[in-house]
Amino acid sequence: MNGFDESSRSVWSGRAVAYAESFAALCAYPIGQLLDAVGAGPGVRLLDVGTGSGNVAAGACARGARVSAVDAEPGMVEFAAKAVPAADVRVAELPVLPFDDDAFDGVTANFVLDHVGRPRAALAELGRVTRPGGRIAVTMWSVPAGAGRDLLVRATEAAGVERPAHRPVPAPETDFPRTEQGLADVMLAAGLSGPSCRTVAWDHRTSAQEWWHGAASGVGFTGHLIAAQPAGTRAEIKRQFDLLSSEFTGPDGRLALPHRALLGCGTA
Repeated sequence: MNGFDESSRSVWSGRAVAYAESFAALCAYPIGQLLDAVGAGPGVRLLDVGTGSGNVAAGACARGARVSAVDAEPGMVEFAAKAVPAADVRVAELPVLPFDDDAFDGVTANFVLDHVGRPRAALAELGRVTRPGGRIAVTMWSVPAGAGRDLLVRATEAAGVERPAHRPVPAPETDFPRTEQGLADVMLAAGLSGPSCRTVAWDHRTSAQEWWHGAASGVGFTGHLIAAQPAGTRAEIKRQFDLLSSEFTGPDGRLALPHRALLGCGTA
């Protein structure tokens, strides 16, 4: 585990319930497209890596697939195992998975590459556990990721909170552009055949209360930063959040937050 992986693990530790109550709904948007890409259906052996609250696993089970799922955070595994009892859910961390070669017909990883320090090695491992001709489908945030994703970042900056100067990032030799071509290229470099990538864009509909709840509970890097601030600073971030939220508030009082992500597919 490198410094980037350690940082990601600490950010997500103990956040399973808060994530399920907030940002999990955002990350659920591309699930149908992921499952279509790997041909999830009756009898298909599917592995969902970085399952989080288990939404992809639940969707695959509903299609009749034989589902295994893993996550690096034990709290997420406990939550997903209860939420999706039909799936075999266990703790495991990329880039080493506890499965034999060619064990699955398809593998999904929904917003997982954003949180691993060795993305090429992680993709190669997804290919290893997928049978020849099986499909791998992944999502990750594009750069830029959409104005809605920047809302909480803007609120912290408006409150005068500085981003940590020494936040771990992937090593330059392992990183890649968060673009359609960049993701397709790293999938090819990892040994996947015929990779393709497209951009998925949507407005995430949520309430300001739900969106703030996730951040205030420490979910994600920005939420982790917000939760670590003194009470007075958190109150100022919340005030700025309320002001900035008006840009995205519709007539019904709910937020419509624009997001953009990359969906990449390849063959083992």
